[in-house]
Amino acid sequence: MKRNMKTIKIVALIAGLVAVNSCKDFQDLQVDPNRVTQTHPSLILTSIEPIAFNVISLGSGLASRMLTFTDGADDAQYYGWQRAGFDRYNSLRDVVKMEGEANRLGLDNYKSLALFFKSFQIMEITKYFGDVPFSQALQATEGNYYPAYDLQKDIYTKVLDDLKAAGVALDGSKGSISGDVIYGGDITKWKKLINSFSLRVLMSLSLKTGNPTLNVINRFKEIVNDPATYPIFTSNADNAALQFLDLVNNRYPYLNNNSLKTAYYMEQSFVNLLKNTPDPRLFIFADKTPNGSGLPDADFSAYDGLDGSALLSVNTNRVVNGEVSRIDARYYSDPVNEASVALGYSEVEFTLAEASALGWIGDNPAVHYENGVRASMDFHGISTADQDTYLVGANVVYKPLTGVEMIITQKYISHFMNGGWEPFFNHLRTGFPAFSVNGGGVVNNQLVPKRWMYPQTEVQLNSTNLNTAIQRQYPSGDNINGVMWLLQPE
Repeated sequence: MKRNMKTIKIVALIAGLVAVNSCKDFQDLQVDPNRVTQTHPSLILTSIEPIAFNVISLGSGLASRMLTFTDGADDAQYYGWQRAGFDRYNSLRDVVKMEGEANRLGLDNYKSLALFFKSFQIMEITKYFGDVPFSQALQATEGNYYPAYDLQKDIYTKVLDDLKAAGVALDGSKGSISGDVIYGGDITKWKKLINSFSLRVLMSLSLKTGNPTLNVINRFKEIVNDPATYPIFTSNADNAALQFLDLVNNRYPYLNNNSLKTAYYMEQSFVNLLKNTPDPRLFIFADKTPNGSGLPDADFSAYDGLDGSALLSVNTNRVVNGEVSRIDARYYSDPVNEASVALGYSEVEFTLAEASALGWIGDNPAVHYENGVRASMDFHGISTADQDTYLVGANVVYKPLTGVEMIITQKYISHFMNGGWEPFFNHLRTGFPAFSVNGGGVVNNQLVPKRWMYPQTEVQLNSTNLNTAIQRQYPSGDNINGVMWLLQPE
């Protein structure tokens, strides 16, 4: 009996301790006392920038008919893709963390940079899919595990407002920016980037100039007409460029990539575009064909490409016959090669040229067009003399009747192995340049896809909100040919 009483007392004591501890907040028990939960936003910025600004994409090169792949039927080349992922939300989590730390420490300039990176990443996400979570995204810590999908129109409106606020708010008097591997804390260059990116966003809305809420043309004019308040890029020195270093984890992303060495070749329509102008950037982008190896490097007949839409068997036979140019060896052999340019001066000039050609602003489109070409050629080390010769060529001199096509085509060339998926998105918006689809290899009924299907994880975990978004956008369901709001004329 005494033994039983002793047992009862021990049990009661344990129960009392459990009761006391159960009064603690559950989240308190999840905190690892050895894990750092606070940091300076500069440290987070250093990790955000390489992810955001490394935009070099072989997939974009294939889909945009600049490159071809011969080790299999690649979905990007043959337009056979289906779903994409929401991986960019992982970077947005870091941006939200940086913003929170900036709020905690009262560092307003980092808050402005957070607005920019939020805008930068959500623009990429929405251009892939259409409507996506934004206003309710990344709220799991607040108990929202199933975010609603924002209308694409609302996302664009919010982004334009946020970018304007971020650019105006940036100020040297609010403290320095450290941890910045792109601009070294230069606030003026950040303001230029934010406003230049705003021009990209506005130009992507070229089919929406009739929308009074977006007010596209007047927003564009406001930036261009007030450079003191809204400075933009004026040279390649302003480029949002991630420079590579010959250091571990800092080298060019395709260094020693075996597939790039052996299976990636130039696309024929892209090579012909450069040969027909004639464009000396071809010698920077491509190596000579094996059959043309004995010819001078500057002989355009020494270069050729594969039809990106042709059957794989047709292309591999041409490779075996020595008829095709590989991508230039520097892309897989030079640890530094060239910077990854998320947004460059040449693109800004082409955007200004298009705005001028469309009558949005009163500038001479030919001037901006030429500035864009020169900026691209400067980036690739083309001499001024060769630039002068190129720009007076019959197929290059600006012609107002085909001005927009010429501008978009030159912007397209400038994005070779750079600029991410911008050349593909510009094609979807304008139709320029035309992408080959009738060579026998393209799936998807010989159509260029308009988007990607939503991630499988959303189907499994957020199906109610996802289905609502699909039903209001795509009458035929979630498929790669659905035309998102952005691409519908208004």
